[in-house]
Amino acid sequence: MDAVEMQKRLGGHVVVETLEALGAGVVFGLPGTHVLPIWEALRESGLRYVGFRTELNAGFAADGYARVSGEPAVLVVSTGPGALITLGALMEAQSAHVPLVALAGQIPTDLIGQGRGYLHELRNQRASFEHVVKWTATADSPEVLPKLLAEAWRQARTPPTGPVFLEIPVDVLRGETSRPPVEDADGAPPPSPLPPADDLNEAARLLGGAGRPLLWAGGGVLRAGASAELMTLAERMRAPVATTYMGKGSFPEDHPLAAGSFCDEGPFRELLADADVLVCVGTELGAETTGHYALEPRGRLIHIDAAEERIGATYPALGLVGDAREVLGALLERVPAREPDGEAEARVRQTLARIEEGLGGQGRDLERGLLATIRAALPRDAVHAWDMTMLAYWAAAHFPAFEPRRYLYPLGSGTLGYAWPAALGATLATPGSPTLAVAGDGGFLYGVQELATARQYDLPATLLLVDDSAYGILRKHQQNTFGETYA
Repeated sequence: MDAVEMQKRLGGHVVVETLEALGAGVVFGLPGTHVLPIWEALRESGLRYVGFRTELNAGFAADGYARVSGEPAVLVVSTGPGALITLGALMEAQSAHVPLVALAGQIPTDLIGQGRGYLHELRNQRASFEHVVKWTATADSPEVLPKLLAEAWRQARTPPTGPVFLEIPVDVLRGETSRPPVEDADGAPPPSPLPPADDLNEAARLLGGAGRPLLWAGGGVLRAGASAELMTLAERMRAPVATTYMGKGSFPEDHPLAAGSFCDEGPFRELLADADVLVCVGTELGAETTGHYALEPRGRLIHIDAAEERIGATYPALGLVGDAREVLGALLERVPAREPDGEAEARVRQTLARIEEGLGGQGRDLERGLLATIRAALPRDAVHAWDMTMLAYWAAAHFPAFEPRRYLYPLGSGTLGYAWPAALGATLATPGSPTLAVAGDGGFLYGVQELATARQYDLPATLLLVDDSAYGILRKHQQNTFGETYA
C-alpha cells in the first residue's frame, strides 16, 4: 500500500477526529446502517462511546451529561425513525437551553427528496428538526465536515445555548478523503457583548437606591457559570436570592439570604412582589416560574438574559441582554456595598416561616419526610435527577439544592422518562460524585431497558422508584376537574 492509499480515510473518520479536536469526551447514541462508518472510527479512537437501547434515552443521557459538565454532549443516531425518536429529548434540550450536538445519518445525497422508497427515507428529514433545535445543516462531502462540526459546536455553545442538528448522508460518511487527519478545530463561541454602559449604569443606580432589592436566579446563571458572581452581588447588596425551579443550585439553599424556589407559594410571591427592585437573571419568567403569571411585581424589574426576545415578554423591565456571568460582573463594578444590618435575612426567615406554617396543615408529612430522608442521605455534591413525578413536583420547591449543576429536572418540556437516562449520562461527567435518579412507575417504564445499559457500561447511578400504580398527577387533575378518574 503506497502513502496516498494509507492517507485515505472515510468521512466517518473525519467526524470522529473533529469531535476529538473539539474536546468531546463521550459519544451517546445507537448505531444504524447509514452511520456505521462513525462506529468504525469510534472503534479506533479515544472517545468513549455509550450505547443506549433507544435513541430517546440516548438523548436524555446526553442532556444529563451536558447539564452537569457544562459542555456540549454528542448524540449520534441513524436515519429516519432513529433520528425522529430523538425529538422529545431535543425538545427538552431546547426548552432548557442544553448544548447538545445531534448527528444523524441520511440516505445517499442524490436520493434525498426523490421519494423513491429508500430505506429510512423521509421527505425532508432536516425540516423535522428545524423548529425544535437552534441550528441545522446537511453535509455534502467529507471535506466540509470539520467546518460544519465546528460550527455546530459553536452554535450549541453560543448563548442562549441549545441543541443543534447535523445530518450526514451515508455516501459522505462512506466517502474516502485524502485530507490530513483533523488535529485542531475551533468551536469557541464568539465573545458575548455587554449591554450598553448607560443601561448598566441605570441598573446600578436603581440597585444603589433600593431599599428592598431581591435577586431571582434562573437556569441562565447555571449555564453561564455565574454562581460566584451571584453570591458576591447578593452579599454586597444584602439582597435575598430566590431561584426558579430551573435555577435551583445556582445559590446554596442553606445560605442566610436564600429564599428558595417556592414559586407556587403565596408568601414567596409576596416577597418577590414587595421588592422595590427585582433583578431577574437568566429566566424567561414563564408560567411555572411565576405561579402561572399570578406574580405581580410592584417595584422596578431588571431583566438579565442572553435571549433578547425574552426581555419584557412577561413584565415590563429594564433589559440587560448578555451572558449572566458577564453582566453580573459588570454590575459588581458599579453597585455600592451595603453594611450588613440583618434586615434582608429577617425577611427571608419570615417568608420561610410563613411557608412552613402553611405546609403544616396540608397533611403532606409523607412527601416531606421522604424528601428530608433523601436529602440527609445525599452528599452536598451529589447529582439528583428527577422525573416528572408527584414527588418531584414537591422536590422542585422543597428539596434543597446546594451546588450548581447537580439538580436535573425536565421542566422545560415536561417530558416523562427523563430522570433515569439523564442520571446515567451524568455519571460520566461526575465520576466521583454519587448520582440519584427519582422516577415514578410511569416515567421509569420509558427507560427500564436502560438498566441493561447501566450494567453493561458500569454506570453507578442509583434509582429510587416511587410506585403509586398510576400517572399520579393526571389522576389528580382528572379527579379535580371531572370528578372521576380514568387516566
